Amino acid sequence: MLRTVWFIILLALVSLGAALIADTPGTVSLRWLGYQIEASIGILFSGAIISSLILATTFSILSFIRRAPKRARNARRDWRRGRGYKALTQGMLAVAAGDAAEAKRLSKKAEILLAEPNLTMLLSAQSAQLSGDEKAAGKFFEAMTEKSETKYLGLSGQLKQAIQEGDQNMALELAEKASHLNPKTDTVTATLFDLQIKNSDWEKAEETVKKLIKQKTIDSHTGRRHRAILLYQRSLEDEFDGKLGEALQQAQKAINLAPDFVPAAVRTARLLEGAGKRRKAAAILEESWVSNPHPHLAEVMNDLAPGTGPQEKMRTLENLAKYNKDHEESHIAIAKSALAASMWQEAREHLEAVSGTNPSARICRYMAELVEAENGDVEGSRVWLRRASMSEPDRAWVCDDCGNTVAEWEPVCGQCEKFDGLLWKAPARVTRIDKNERGDDDTPTLESVSHKVTNNKTFDSNN
Repeated sequence: MLRTVWFIILLALVSLGAALIADTPGTVSLRWLGYQIEASIGILFSGAIISSLILATTFSILSFIRRAPKRARNARRDWRRGRGYKALTQGMLAVAAGDAAEAKRLSKKAEILLAEPNLTMLLSAQSAQLSGDEKAAGKFFEAMTEKSETKYLGLSGQLKQAIQEGDQNMALELAEKASHLNPKTDTVTATLFDLQIKNSDWEKAEETVKKLIKQKTIDSHTGRRHRAILLYQRSLEDEFDGKLGEALQQAQKAINLAPDFVPAAVRTARLLEGAGKRRKAAAILEESWVSNPHPHLAEVMNDLAPGTGPQEKMRTLENLAKYNKDHEESHIAIAKSALAASMWQEAREHLEAVSGTNPSARICRYMAELVEAENGDVEGSRVWLRRASMSEPDRAWVCDDCGNTVAEWEPVCGQCEKFDGLLWKAPARVTRIDKNERGDDDTPTLESVSHKVTNNKTFDSNN
């Protein structure tokens, strides 16, 4: 629209100029080299315009001829670049599809057409890996590390190769370089953390966790627990080196970060006990019992009891149970100590409080101990033990990923190598239920046992 307006204005100006010239007649005389030329104003202006048009056309033709080679080169370069990018794209798709031969062919084609190693080296390296030529791939990755634009990709490729080859030291070194070069990349930072864990470099691993928290790769709660585990491991190392004071400090930091982390609570209490600080050790256990009652905590508290008699130990565990009195572990801890103190009524009351319709194997074993110790009922004890073998297994440290079950907590699963994967829960079990085991009417309940105990006492008194 704007061009049309300008064309109309220009046309109007030309028409106005022509009209002015026509309304103002006159002649122009020109003498040059003995020649004299006379013409009207209109003819002069017409000649000038025609001469300008001829000169402009001639200049345009000459300029086009002069720039023709450059335009031809640019056109050929654009054509090659278009084909090169197409080959590069198709090569990436071939790598994703697992077609090694096609990926290798397209990488060479892209390299010839583009003549830009920064773009094609990654495809060449990946195609070499796909065809099984790790040596050639390593050369491409090494060449990529020499250029600032592709250094990170080269380090990442070398890192993956080192991990595949099992070279932990080289992988750790490459991961540190890659993380330093591009610290905001979640994948490399997470890989660095895994390698530091496998290398037992707990101090640097804690720094990496802080970085992951800052980048929001992991949430704050998970990050605090990870740090607590790493501090726990550092405490073990300090104790091994004879640095008991530093070991205690690391353990206390761990329990402050994760109050529900049972191994740290147990370790802190043991170190405090060894330092003669029994009351502080008991306070650590009581604080942990509030958030996460655990049989290992009860075991340590049992050892901290001021007296050596079973009744003193039972009173100590009763005080611990008060911090979470309705929890199953509180009742079981008191029942266990009551059995050791031969306090049958207290043991039965607490076992009944947590039995339900399907008591766990641990409760069944304690019940077997109770009926045999109180009444000498060996047959009843065997029935309870048989029921224990059919009940839910006792809780243990179970890997949440692979299901590996261990008695003692470990920071890394020994089977799948997952960090912080062990949870305290009942392991999975597969049982065969045959015809004789279904609907067994002889399976006792706590109520029936209590009734049997009462009848036995009445029979004994009558005799």
